[in-house]
Amino acid sequence: MRHTLRETWSGLRRNLTLTLSVIVTIWVSLTLFGAGLMAMQQVDLVKGRWYDKIEISIYLCNEVSTGGNCVPGQEVTQAQKDAIRKSLEANPEVEKVYFVSKAEAWDEYKEVFKNSPLLNDTGPADMQESFMVKLKNPEQYKGLVSEAQGLDGVQNIVDMHAVLDPIFRWLNALQWGTMLMSGLLLLAAALQIANSIRIAAFSRRRELGIMRLVGASNFYIMAPFLLESLVTGLLGAALACGTLALGFELIVRRNAQVSIQSLQWIGWSHAGIAMVAVAIIALLLSIIPTVLATRKYLRV
Repeated sequence: MRHTLRETWSGLRRNLTLTLSVIVTIWVSLTLFGAGLMAMQQVDLVKGRWYDKIEISIYLCNEVSTGGNCVPGQEVTQAQKDAIRKSLEANPEVEKVYFVSKAEAWDEYKEVFKNSPLLNDTGPADMQESFMVKLKNPEQYKGLVSEAQGLDGVQNIVDMHAVLDPIFRWLNALQWGTMLMSGLLLLAAALQIANSIRIAAFSRRRELGIMRLVGASNFYIMAPFLLESLVTGLLGAALACGTLALGFELIVRRNAQVSIQSLQWIGWSHAGIAMVAVAIIALLLSIIPTVLATRKYLRV
């Protein structure tokens, strides 16, 4: 054990500049990786909450409606409303159907525009009746929208997916871009670790050959190099976890959660998952390149 620790310290001190560059590369790459994981959890959290609340609004024709399946100057008939409700309730994607009358629509309109001059030019008769549809699976909505667009008496369909889907697509692209960048940096860190171990092993190749000839085990020979890379990887992981914790506290808890309280934010449990993943990647990043780099020196 004393020999292993002595050789580990000697290797770290001998290649101090290279060791520091490896630690910094691991630090940055693992920080990006952890930030990408936390961003993914945040998007999934927001997506799940918003998608769960999404309802498709199907607005019916009134006397001033134009477009859609409306007859100019003619309001939707009771027979058409019954047919629309029956069609919606028969759709396997639908969980529940709510009918919104003109009076209910007017009450909501007054609440939304209570301080607006628009109230002076609008009345209950100008409101549109509508059906609010809650889906069993909010992501499976296209079939219902397509079906409702062909029903008589339907003037317009408002679907929040048209707004939210592009936003989530961009967020997902940003996440995967971050993960790709961190992956490239992790690859660079792995190559740096492998090169540093290869240089250290090459400089001691005669000593390693003698140790193999006298019967030293592979683990005994590899242990100093393995411990050296583990120290490097764990230092980088510790710095990355500290950066993630600091960033989460300052950016999310003290700023984002205070500024946007209506949005559900990730907590320390989510940050902890990211940090555990960072630690696991750091261990793999330390062990695998070391084993591959020292493999040739374990043969007599």
